[in-house]
Amino acid sequence: MPTANPDATDEENELFAEIDPSGRFGRYEDLLGQGAVKMVYRAFDLEEGREVAWNQIRLTKFSGNSFIINKIHSEIQLLKNLKNDNIIVMYHFWKDREHNILNFITEACASGNLREYRKKHRHVSMKALKKWSRQILQGLDFLHTHDPCVIHRDLNCSNIFINGNVGKVKIGDLGLATIVGKSHAAHSLLGTPEYMAPELYEENYTELVDVYSFGMCLIEMATLEIPYRECDSIAKLYKVVTSGIKPQAFNRVTDPELKAFIERCVGRPRARPSAADLLKDPFLSDVVNYDDNDLNT
Repeated sequence: MPTANPDATDEENELFAEIDPSGRFGRYEDLLGQGAVKMVYRAFDLEEGREVAWNQIRLTKFSGNSFIINKIHSEIQLLKNLKNDNIIVMYHFWKDREHNILNFITEACASGNLREYRKKHRHVSMKALKKWSRQILQGLDFLHTHDPCVIHRDLNCSNIFINGNVGKVKIGDLGLATIVGKSHAAHSLLGTPEYMAPELYEENYTELVDVYSFGMCLIEMATLEIPYRECDSIAKLYKVVTSGIKPQAFNRVTDPELKAFIERCVGRPRARPSAADLLKDPFLSDVVNYDDNDLNT
């Protein structure tokens, strides 16, 4: 186990399942979330006195592929320096060589992810959906206009987080993000299948795949249904997505303006607007920028 914080008492250290090598962060056993290659635990920042999230990527999935492992390392290093109100802050990362695990510490959002939050609060106004949408788009615009451009590639409601007491929304789970050059083109297949743009399957895409995924998020936010749940296999999902067939949940979106907005997001790549374009869309014109000091806007 890594060295404990020398300033902490033995009793305090015993509360933690693990302490990072610097002694600053302690991990509890409580699991906040779990994915195919990542686990997220509740943790504590001893230096700042705040709760944080301790993320673990099990690199065994990529064993034998040093290129991918090195790429994950370099991209997380860059992501550590991304600072934006609508992006989850990454504080620290390191590799546990003994267990072949990449650990990274991020800020924690009190109300968890948007998927679970939306399930708890089933009656949400269109105004609230628009406020969440604007914040997600602001986060995407920051990533896409960053130099170099950052493509999230795995945007869905389970990795968009919210502080419900103030309605603040932040994009997280940037572990699968990719950094691209001036061409803004990427060529590897990663993501959550139901949210993946058709061109992602062809492994030739740009940051506009995130806009498509945002459209799928809007469908879930509006209907409480994960898109394409009618597809019981990846093969069927691939067939309908690449054919341009929208998920059945899209037909259950009742607001015509929201429906038209979603259609813009999930259109063919050449017709798909950027996050910056969508922020100027008339659909969002009656929602001002998020302001911590004005919860009534």
